[in-house]
Amino acid sequence: MTETTRVVFDKYQVRKTKKQKSAFIEYVEGIARAEGYAFNVEKGTFGAKNIVIGDPKSARVVYTAHYDTCPVLPLPNFITPKNVFIYILYQLLLTAVILLPIVAVSFLSGWVLGTLSAFVEIPDDVVFALLMIIGYFMLFLVMFLLLAGPANKHTANDNTSGVTTLLDIMTTLPYDLREGVAFVFFDLEEVGLVGSSSFAAAHREEMKDKLLLNFDCVSDGENFIFALKKGAKKHKELLERAFASEAYSVEVLSKGVFYPSDQMNFPEGVGVASLKRTKKLGILYMDRIHTPKDTVYEEGNIAFLTEGACALASMIINPRI
Repeated sequence: MTETTRVVFDKYQVRKTKKQKSAFIEYVEGIARAEGYAFNVEKGTFGAKNIVIGDPKSARVVYTAHYDTCPVLPLPNFITPKNVFIYILYQLLLTAVILLPIVAVSFLSGWVLGTLSAFVEIPDDVVFALLMIIGYFMLFLVMFLLLAGPANKHTANDNTSGVTTLLDIMTTLPYDLREGVAFVFFDLEEVGLVGSSSFAAAHREEMKDKLLLNFDCVSDGENFIFALKKGAKKHKELLERAFASEAYSVEVLSKGVFYPSDQMNFPEGVGVASLKRTKKLGILYMDRIHTPKDTVYEEGNIAFLTEGACALASMIINPRI
């Protein structure tokens, strides 16, 4: 484990409140300036603060990861990038579970009001209004907990793994390549890709034909996928060369893959994730994230991605070498 990774786990694993984010930003600034990078914090919509290292305008490649922390949930998010049907089915099931307490409370409230009406005359419009108020209150409460509830204290994979990957690339990248690479730590990914959307809008022209690799959940699983947006297809062979491995399964995919993360906001975006594989059907999947079980951090994964990212930068900046 590198020194920066150890510090992040010890002091900055939770990055949800304004105070926690500010402390993390200060830590990253110290590393960036010590390594000779330009440093900036760009403000976006809904108070998003994106940490920008280097110059995105002159960079040949941009490496990104979101640094905000999700609320803790009783059930994990379950992602199957190559099996969209399973992913959608699980999301529908998760939605049903989330709606269950709303329906239960509304039903119980209706029963209570119905019982009371046998003893006290309550106009139908009042009963309807009360049920609507209770229903909307429960809906607001559930949505608030999903978006702004207590932070998950265990974020090894989502997305401390992406954060530490960026820090390791920053400190490992050869000095002669640093002017050609930029790093962005996105804020508010967990509430709807807000930070990356703001960054994409602010840098639309300079990012329209620039390769961007987004590291999100890369420490749990020995199977890597590189999910390419349409504009990134031309980099497929280069990515396969840079991240070739005998120890890991690596798939660079432009079709039949869906990975919901910040790279979706960029024309040449590439989503990078590590996954596990079922024994019988060979389905690639991600679990544990958004729950207290998100504790798996395979250091080898981060070292592999760091080496590959440095190799990719060299191939892009010095293609003849």
